Amino acid sequence: MFALRVTALIAATMTTGLMAGVFGLYQHTVMVGLGRSDDRTFVGAFQALDRAIINPWFMLSFVGALLLTAISAFLSPGRQILPWVLAALILYALVFAITVVVNVPMNDALKAAGAPDQIPDLAAVRHAFNEARWTAWNLVRTLATTAAFGCLCWALVVRGKLG
Repeated sequence: MFALRVTALIAATMTTGLMAGVFGLYQHTVMVGLGRSDDRTFVGAFQALDRAIINPWFMLSFVGALLLTAISAFLSPGRQILPWVLAALILYALVFAITVVVNVPMNDALKAAGAPDQIPDLAAVRHAFNEARWTAWNLVRTLATTAAFGCLCWALVVRGKLG
């Protein structure tokens, strides 16, 4: 049982850390770079990125972080580790919900506008997408996922002290 508990906690920590990196990279690099681009580039590049990110590696981390943290919480043996894992689970569940309720519908609406070469008013499509709203919610995802990662890292430290 010890090996299963530790393996689940390590896997939860790794996948959550990967997701903190993904959301963080979008926050401080991808959206900043796209924000400096013209409307055609913004719409086309964002659509391409959104299509590309839905792949097995991303989904393994995105869904895996939630499932593995839940498994870790279920397997956590006591009061020293469980609060940290539960905090991580709550934070990442919030991130998961924001992604599904806010960011994905915004992404889908931008994709539904069609190919940039077929859009008569790219500025209107970009404006309707609302970069500021997308980025604000992504900042929440970045901070919450980073905090969840920190909680899981601390759970590993506590696990190590317990022996």
